[in-house]
Amino acid sequence: MEMQTVGSWWMWLGFVVFVLAMLAVDIFLLGRKGAHKVSVKEALGWSIVWVSLAMVFNAALWWYLDGQMGREIADQKALEFFTGYLIEKSLAVDNIFVFLMVFSYFAVPPEYQRRVLLYGVLGAIIMRAVMILLGAMLIAKFHWILYLFGLFLLFTGIKMFFFADAKPDLEKNPLLRWMRGHMKITNEFHGEKFFVVKEGIRYATPLFLVLMLIEFTDLIFAVDSIPAIFAVTEDPFIVFTSNIFAILGLRAMYFLLADVADRFHLLKYGLALVLMFIGVKMLIVELYKIPVLLALGVVAAILATSVILSLATTKNLKSG
Repeated sequence: MEMQTVGSWWMWLGFVVFVLAMLAVDIFLLGRKGAHKVSVKEALGWSIVWVSLAMVFNAALWWYLDGQMGREIADQKALEFFTGYLIEKSLAVDNIFVFLMVFSYFAVPPEYQRRVLLYGVLGAIIMRAVMILLGAMLIAKFHWILYLFGLFLLFTGIKMFFFADAKPDLEKNPLLRWMRGHMKITNEFHGEKFFVVKEGIRYATPLFLVLMLIEFTDLIFAVDSIPAIFAVTEDPFIVFTSNIFAILGLRAMYFLLADVADRFHLLKYGLALVLMFIGVKMLIVELYKIPVLLALGVVAAILATSVILSLATTKNLKSG
């Protein structure tokens, strides 16, 4: 069984070139500002840019497919992209809660967080590209793997729901303990540097430990989010593009939500329900194939409800 995709070689190449160009703008043009605290206004502006670009891409994809393959396929693929994008974007919020915890634990100054997240996004794109292509090949060869994905997502969702308020203990994190036991680490930050040389000896800075934990965190979350999008579509081009667009906007979303994350305390329960729903969707596919539009409606309703309840309860707590 071969991988079925609407993406031709030039579409893949064009998208990769676009992503590299946008990252270059971020690194070289915006990087000229140097280390600085990203304001809410700047984060909001970039969030609007990333969401708008994703929607423009989806519209262009629909227009192209409508002319080449017909209206039915164009509508289906555009809906799959939008649903996948919404799921990936919402699951990325969980990353933000962990990023906040890591930055707080290491007391990372706000002006240094931008660089860490930039390299975190670069690493996430590479990791997810590999995992998506590997997942697509495995599904094409062993379709029953989708049932394993479904069971995994259902189990993960149930676990997340019952342990939503549990705070991970970074002191017990195996990666952090290994790095502290095998590397020479400075006690203080040295600007945005990940490494410094003192008396001919190379030391890692605490910022390097933060970067490694951010990368490790995204790898863990990718294991959840990538099977989730395969529940919407098995087209690797749709999976890849919707996933990468969600990741590209992750950094801006972090700075936008960083100061108000505590107001969305019920969102984790919503994300857990989303994972459970997607897991069930994959497991019952032979009995009933839930339409993508219905899945989109259910996911949007769960997320909207959890956000509204979060805002309402925090408002009541403040007024009380």
